[in-house]
Amino acid sequence: MLRELLNDEAGFIVSAELVLIATILVIGLIVGLSSIQHAIVQELNDVGDAVGRLNQSYFFSGFSAEKSDGSDNLKAYTRGSAFLDTVDDCDDDQCDIACDLPVAEGPKT
Repeated sequence: MLRELLNDEAGFIVSAELVLIATILVIGLIVGLSSIQHAIVQELNDVGDAVGRLNQSYFFSGFSAEKSDGSDNLKAYTRGSAFLDTVDDCDDDQCDIACDLPVAEGPKT
């Protein structure tokens, strides 16, 4: 029975062909996944740039109401507020990445 299995040539896949097909498929998969990764990173960078360009400044004035009994006492009041958005370091892809020089390893203890 083992001799019949070893001499059987009715199969259609030879191991060399299978290795070649698997290699081509894996290389194609790696290239495709790398392209997908670059596309996703680019789109996320665009989203980050869009958020960085938003002007988040705001301003609102306060109000006050005096009592109607003729006194100068206040019935209610609220203060206004303001915030001025300034450009941050990394808004619109303006980050400066500085790399230091390589440093040699010290002696191992």
